[in-house]
Amino acid sequence: MPLSEEEHNGLMRTGLDLINQALSIFDSELKLAVCNRRYQVMFDLPNDYVTPGVSFEKTIRLLVQRGEYGPVDDEDEAVRLRVRTAQAFAPHYMERLRSNGRWVSVEGFPLPQGGWVTVYTDITEVRTQQQMLRTRSAELCEQLLSNTEHLSETIRELSAANTALQAAKTQLAEMEARTRLTTEMMPAHIAHVDTNLRYTYTNRRLSSVIPGRPSQIIGLTGYEALGEASFARIKPHLLRALQGESSVCEFTDEHSGRRIRTAFNPDRIGDGPINGVYILSTDITEESQARAAVLQTRKRELAAQLTSGLAHDFANLLTVILGLQSRLEQMTLPPGAADLVTSTLAAARRGGTLIDRIASMSGQKVQRPGPVDVPRFLQDLSLLAGPALPDHISLDIESAEIAKPLVLDAGALQDSLLNLILNAKDAIGAAPGTIAIRARTVHDTWVEFTVSDTGSGFSPQALTHAFDPFFTTKGGEGSGLGLSMVYDQATIAGGTVRLENRPEGGARIELRLPYREAILADRPQLVLLVEDNDDIRESVRDMLRALGHSVVEAANADEAESLADLPELDLVLTDLHLKGARNGLELAQSLSMRQNLPVGVMTSLPAAAPLRKAAGDRFPLLPKPFDDRALAHFLAGVNG
Repeated sequence: MPLSEEEHNGLMRTGLDLINQALSIFDSELKLAVCNRRYQVMFDLPNDYVTPGVSFEKTIRLLVQRGEYGPVDDEDEAVRLRVRTAQAFAPHYMERLRSNGRWVSVEGFPLPQGGWVTVYTDITEVRTQQQMLRTRSAELCEQLLSNTEHLSETIRELSAANTALQAAKTQLAEMEARTRLTTEMMPAHIAHVDTNLRYTYTNRRLSSVIPGRPSQIIGLTGYEALGEASFARIKPHLLRALQGESSVCEFTDEHSGRRIRTAFNPDRIGDGPINGVYILSTDITEESQARAAVLQTRKRELAAQLTSGLAHDFANLLTVILGLQSRLEQMTLPPGAADLVTSTLAAARRGGTLIDRIASMSGQKVQRPGPVDVPRFLQDLSLLAGPALPDHISLDIESAEIAKPLVLDAGALQDSLLNLILNAKDAIGAAPGTIAIRARTVHDTWVEFTVSDTGSGFSPQALTHAFDPFFTTKGGEGSGLGLSMVYDQATIAGGTVRLENRPEGGARIELRLPYREAILADRPQLVLLVEDNDDIRESVRDMLRALGHSVVEAANADEAESLADLPELDLVLTDLHLKGARNGLELAQSLSMRQNLPVGVMTSLPAAAPLRKAAGDRFPLLPKPFDDRALAHFLAGVNG
């Protein structure tokens, strides 16, 4: 039966105490890590000086005060000198006479992970015997001379071997330094754990892969380094690796919100025993966000293919039903029939509304990301949502310090939060209540919006199926598409949505979107604006000037070409549809090749239009309509 960790440590302490030499180990922070009983007895140290964690400086000061190192003129300077020597620790051997008249040898060895181990040996008897030998040197002279030649030869052999070992040691140290430098430069965490799942090696990149976790983890278990939730995800893979099976897993660290991919490989040479597990962890948060967005887009495309034909036929049927019912409504009907006609008309119109909502979910959705000032956005949301709430329900909005504009789809986010606010209003009902909205950043990985209420909370069934299309707890009053649309909009942006009930009552919905800081132009620019519609050109010109830029204008491709030679021109912003022989794409291609100018295109064409697709493959594209913040972000991307 294997020993427990406590039993193993107990045996180690007993073994160290049985050694006749004194031993101490100080870590890289000059704090005592391990010592044996002989260490305390040899130097007559109080109990608090042999407790793990006591500083090297405190111990040295006590020994200096006792005269362990002989008389000193300046106690503080003597302590500082020995602490500095310890910080630049080098292997050494020395013998010294202690203040109590006994001789001690001191052997020090540095440790790979920092710190050192020192062994102290009482050599008083040896020194006494050496002194006695000196008094009998005349008697032993002949014997010593006979052994001199053999001893000299042995010394020469040892010297040669020592030189070879020193060269090998230097080469190994250089190789280790290069290997450590290489691993520490990698954008991944490389580590090794022993069979007890304690870290024995790290390239000190854990905190960069998972913010908030320690970098110095040697000696810690995975539970201590990663936390309970994350360690529970990887523990089965660690145990499988200890059985000889390599594996890869992905998990989300709850503390930082980062998505991590980790590979586990057994530490085994040939058919020998397994000595631990090698671990390679990488941050794939952006990859998983993009993957989720692509997957959701594919789902939408498939849903559009499956539903477009059905929706078309269903819409035609509803049109026929509405026409027939309208004709019936104009006839003289028996009692009760008029009510049936009215109900049928209402149901048919509701069916038409559902078709529109299905089309908005399954059809192509154009993302309109742009720079968003989150505190200002939430203020606008409060003004928009406030009138929709009755007097007995208060709206409490609070934003942590999010000073920099973030790249978000403001329209989609506003729709999602309004949807959640209205759902919360329905959950609170007629009783007084509060809807709270909070915004914060999570380790520069996510921007998180939470909507909580004091209503009745989610039922177990709702927690499981709330994101399913057409699932509703409102009976005939609900379409069951609200939360589905919130989930769809978040996922298409690479984000996540999570539902839960609050311990104090009510529901809490957490909406996380990728954290990306907006890049805004840092200097005024001269922009050539090409737009054939006078009203639109005037509106965009005003936006550009409000952003601090200067503008020259053209209404077609020929005018633009004549102005493109201006020496101070920084970039061109052109519409795709222009009056004349050439469109905006042809103009953009000509200017980018001839003038080597940065060119951006804007358009109101639908996403499926061939001209828009061709332009989007070659140049940065800004869909209309847009506001000044979206324009500022777009121009920064054109210049970047």
